[in-house]
Amino acid sequence: MIFDENECFIDFEVSVIGPAQSWVDLFEGKVIILDINDNTPSFPSPVLTLSVEENRPIGTLYLLPTATDRDFGRNGIERYELIQDNGENSRRLGSSGDPYSGKRRFDDGASRSSVFELQVADTTDGEKQPQLIIKGALDREQRDSYELTLRVRDGGDPPRSSQAILRVMITDVNDNNPRFEKSVYEADLPENSSPGSPILQLKATDADVGVNGQIEYVFGAATESVRRLLRLDESTGWLSVLHRIDREEVSQLRFTVMARDRGQPPKMDKATVVLNIKDENDNVPAIEIRKIGRIFLKDGIANVAEDVVVDTPIALVQVSDKDQGENGIVTCTVVGDVPFQLKPASEMEGEQNKKKYFLHTSAPLDYEATQEYNVVIVAVDSGSPSLTSNNSLIVKVGDTNDNPPIFSQNVVEVSFPENNAPGERVTTVTAIDADSGKNAEIAYSLDSSVSGIFSIDADSGDIRVNTILDREQTERYEFKVIAKDKGINTLQGSATVVVLVADKNDNQPKFMQDVFTFYVKENLEPNSPVGMVTVIDADKGQNAEMSLFVKEEEDIFSIENDTGTIFSTLSFDREQKTTYTFLVKAVDGGDPPRSATATVSLFVMDENDNAPTVTFPINSSYTLLPPSSNIRTVVRTVIATDSDTGINADLNYSIIGGNPFKLFEIDGGTGVISLVGKLEQKHYGLHRLVVQVNDSGQPSQSTTTLVHVYVNETLSNSTVVEAQVAKSLSTSLNTNIAGDPNYDLSKQRLSIVIGVVSGIMTVILIILVVVMARYCRPKNKNGYEAGKKDHEDFFTPQQHDKSKKPKKDKRKQKSKQPLYSSIVTVEASKPNGQRYDGVNEKLSDSPGMGRYRSVNGGPGSPDLARHYKSSSPLPTVQLHPQSPTAGKKHQAVQDLPPANTFVGTGDNISLGSDHCSEYSSQTINKYNKQTPGRCLT
Repeated sequence: MIFDENECFIDFEVSVIGPAQSWVDLFEGKVIILDINDNTPSFPSPVLTLSVEENRPIGTLYLLPTATDRDFGRNGIERYELIQDNGENSRRLGSSGDPYSGKRRFDDGASRSSVFELQVADTTDGEKQPQLIIKGALDREQRDSYELTLRVRDGGDPPRSSQAILRVMITDVNDNNPRFEKSVYEADLPENSSPGSPILQLKATDADVGVNGQIEYVFGAATESVRRLLRLDESTGWLSVLHRIDREEVSQLRFTVMARDRGQPPKMDKATVVLNIKDENDNVPAIEIRKIGRIFLKDGIANVAEDVVVDTPIALVQVSDKDQGENGIVTCTVVGDVPFQLKPASEMEGEQNKKKYFLHTSAPLDYEATQEYNVVIVAVDSGSPSLTSNNSLIVKVGDTNDNPPIFSQNVVEVSFPENNAPGERVTTVTAIDADSGKNAEIAYSLDSSVSGIFSIDADSGDIRVNTILDREQTERYEFKVIAKDKGINTLQGSATVVVLVADKNDNQPKFMQDVFTFYVKENLEPNSPVGMVTVIDADKGQNAEMSLFVKEEEDIFSIENDTGTIFSTLSFDREQKTTYTFLVKAVDGGDPPRSATATVSLFVMDENDNAPTVTFPINSSYTLLPPSSNIRTVVRTVIATDSDTGINADLNYSIIGGNPFKLFEIDGGTGVISLVGKLEQKHYGLHRLVVQVNDSGQPSQSTTTLVHVYVNETLSNSTVVEAQVAKSLSTSLNTNIAGDPNYDLSKQRLSIVIGVVSGIMTVILIILVVVMARYCRPKNKNGYEAGKKDHEDFFTPQQHDKSKKPKKDKRKQKSKQPLYSSIVTVEASKPNGQRYDGVNEKLSDSPGMGRYRSVNGGPGSPDLARHYKSSSPLPTVQLHPQSPTAGKKHQAVQDLPPANTFVGTGDNISLGSDHCSEYSSQTINKYNKQTPGRCLT
């Protein structure tokens, strides 16, 4: 039988085995023995003495000794009753009734005039503590003692009870109780401790002196076994072993100790003592091996066939240990190199000190290797020092045919050269079989993956190659060799054969491309990478180690052998050279070496490092525009070039100055300047347009040029116009030169005169018109005349009198003239005296026309061969021509300011210097009043 804290039981087990021992189940059970009320509760003594001090206040409570009952549960102590001796009706208190302030208090109706009353409290450890309460005044001189009967009753059916005399002694005032240092004393006591071994010392103190302060220690609520096994020194409080204690019989001792002073009456305190009996490793594990299923087991011998599957249970092993905790935890194992192992018989966790295992096979059994095993099972507990025990089982193995052929190597690796002769032997493989007779005869074969390439002799294991091997096509062959025995139940084994084809230098290097094309930007820093070539060699090892070389005459390029990167030793300029072509050679490290070459074409990509260059017109040239010109008439075309290419040479034209009346407009793509406003009287004279040419590069570069347009009917004196153009070249670009600067003043004066004489002039003008229409013939009034003084006003050329304009044939008047018809272009003469008009048409060399021809039929001027040389101060910053002149066509006018274009980058164009030449004339007051600008630079 097994006892624990709450019950008593007997355990048992049942095993259930399936058919052919295919499964085994193990069940455990226990029989619980129920308690009956066969023990009477009893007090420690038939007479209980209680000393009570006089003058204690009503309600004072005294602890009474508790009774003990070996039964438990419902059969344990249920109530206490107090029977007084004063002749009144008895009063019973302490039965299990209604709660009263956390305690239990009962009254059966007796008179409440008595001095004492019983109260029962439930302690924290589940016990009932009887307490005596003072209900009336105590006077020792009148009565020094009380004798009561204390009855205890259990809850059995029928109930059992006992009683003791409770003597209450009234003593002198002793107003300090002893006090334990702790309410609960707990200690571990090793089992088998020798008698007299000290356990712990209980200590209590009393603030009183003399007899009232002298303390004695006694057992309180303590069972019979506690008093039998332990000794309590009354004076010192030392608790010691009286008899040896066996943990397997008693695992814990729990009781109370009273500390009582020697006052009259004595005061007391109670402390709970808990002694945990610690297990000592004094029991060795027990091993029991039993038969299970259909495996024959008798007298420690089991017969097992070698063809049983792995993990077959062959026996049941039970291991137990009576110790507790670590001392009862048992580790069970199979020792030695045997193909058996233990596995728990159930997944449910049972008692730690009792375990059951199945003994399983852990590996296939081989009769040829071992015919008999001695399986030793060792059980070791976890105590210190640990205790061990062992048991053994003899397992006899029955023989079957169960050995396949085995190769000496699982992987056979062979190196074999390429370009071999068919039929050559590659290697020989061999397998052995531990069986005998037919079971040990072996036949070899290859898997189908190399069918036709390799073959094997079925008896000898010789492997031969049937074809010529090429490493560049297949470098590695991997296949299996199968060996089968000739037994009834055929078994087979296999090994992997790896044939590594050794390389020969039978391939030359090969560039990935025959021609490598690279694009690099110009102005690249020297020694920069410009491209990378890739070359491969189908061979391997040293045969594939290559050296790279550049073959060229100029020694501009070099190549890095490891990466194939090509470097240049110079900085490229696309405008000087756009392409480079050379050879790259690769040589492998074979014997003899092989080589290959590839062509490298290098194209230099454009950078925006050139500003546009204006080739036409030059700054000192001008064009004549009649006031009668129609809207959209082409005035001039600006022609520019850019040494760059692509978007860097994509040019845009714009007018950035000199167009205050918005008369002119330039096409941004073609550079064609057109008339977009109607010409009026105030527009007569020289117009200077500042045209900027921008490319589309990033950042953009620009060039500025001047286009002079002279608005007048005819060109009476080219020298005057050229003088105006010359002064324009030294005038700040911030100053607008556009038309007649005196027009507004003249207009005011004319308005006054017209207002005064309008009536008279009307009649005179009518008569004049009639006379001139009859008698006058058309002639050139504004043409050049030898000896005639030039007009004083350079900016207001003499006008044609429209009334004297010769009549034209009506058919000619109706004909539509082209846009260029009213434009006269003045340019430098060629060495042979020829001129070109505004549309670059060659003029006639006839004497009647001279070197000037008006497209609309105006007279020529013989004075255009005279070129104006500016005497104005030169600009403080020399102009830098960025493009060549237009050949001999402009050679005669190169004495004008040094260039016809002004170069800048983006919008950052310098328009002048702090020292500017004034663009003025004595007859032109309006231009003298202008704010000085910046000189053209």
